[in-house]
Amino acid sequence: MVDEPQSAADYLQATRGVGFDELLAADRPDATACPLPRQADSVKTARDVTRSTLRDWGLSEFSDDAALVVSELVTNAVRYALCPSGTAEAAPITLMLLRLSPQVLLAVADPSDTPPAPKKPDFTSENGRGLYIVETYSRRWGWDHLDRGGKAVWAIFGGTS
Repeated sequence: MVDEPQSAADYLQATRGVGFDELLAADRPDATACPLPRQADSVKTARDVTRSTLRDWGLSEFSDDAALVVSELVTNAVRYALCPSGTAEAAPITLMLLRLSPQVLLAVADPSDTPPAPKKPDFTSENGRGLYIVETYSRRWGWDHLDRGGKAVWAIFGGTS
């Protein structure tokens, strides 16, 4: 058992024998994947999918924190993730939730290979606090490259610290 995974992909490989690429393409009872257009209203859709999925799994206790974190991750993907060609084409992003009892892993995949860059939060600014919020409300967070290109930024909720 991996106590503190170096990456979510390592954790998934060690515990489930599957990585993000397979999860994004699979139809599994312990996972939900939702493609999202790269537009602002995708943030609300992602929150709604997160809340309803956690409710269906009997994990509503994570709903508020997970919805807040998924809002930040999807906002970042919509705002900053450029397609590999460097253009802002309408390549989709994907929200994924995975039940890893007693934990939940949520991830937002986008076509950009550029890793997320945490900034020192400026609490008087209207932006720049997203990854600080992700770190504050999740048990652990990080990002992994996808075999198909792009990355998945993930956060884990629940379990023991």
